[in-house]
Amino acid sequence: MGASSGIGREVARLLLQQGWCVGVAARRIERLDELCSAFPQLAVAETIDVTSQNAAERLRTLIDRLGGMDIYIHSSGVGWQNVTLDAELEICTVVTNGVGFTRMVNAAFQYFREQNGGHIVAISSIAGTKGLGPAPSYSATKAFQNTYLESLEQLSCNLRLGICITDIRPGFVDTPLIENANYPLKLNSQDVARQIVKAIVKKRHVCVVDWRYRCLVAIWRMLPRWLWRKLPLCNM
Repeated sequence: MGASSGIGREVARLLLQQGWCVGVAARRIERLDELCSAFPQLAVAETIDVTSQNAAERLRTLIDRLGGMDIYIHSSGVGWQNVTLDAELEICTVVTNGVGFTRMVNAAFQYFREQNGGHIVAISSIAGTKGLGPAPSYSATKAFQNTYLESLEQLSCNLRLGICITDIRPGFVDTPLIENANYPLKLNSQDVARQIVKAIVKKRHVCVVDWRYRCLVAIWRMLPRWLWRKLPLCNM
């Protein structure tokens, strides 16, 4: 889900190159058609807007066309630097990263419950670690995703559903999502995709990409609130 650009597209391409049968979904069908043309025997495309009420039904349609689903990968999301707190941007982020995320991950969870097992992979972000002043709703929705996935993991374990959950938390990846932002330590999307596929195969519970961001997140967690609020992140 979200295979038309950025991390989602790179992960889909890598899986296809490895011989996986992949259902690619996004709002922009023309970008999906490019993948299907390159891998005609392996890729199946479906137009899905996670903010639409019929998105879960369209996911079921894609699953039927594939003949089943073993792994659901959610890479659909939006975000902006929004220091002016433009309300439209904030609400759009919440609708896509909060409501849309919940709709699709819930649909995948229910499918795997029926199938007695499966694997849900969601690409969240290190932005969920702390509240980031330049991108309030993005940071907040990523924290929501982290907690939601952790909750589903506990639910699956308690009910013995056999559903594995993997929360991928990349640092700042050089994709269209942050192309106009001046973030440090930008990661290459192809390198990130390779690490994500490794985490999927190993069924990691939480994977922070990469090692530099694992160190950074560890430091972030130790910072007291009074110090965090003084960090000049809005100048990035």
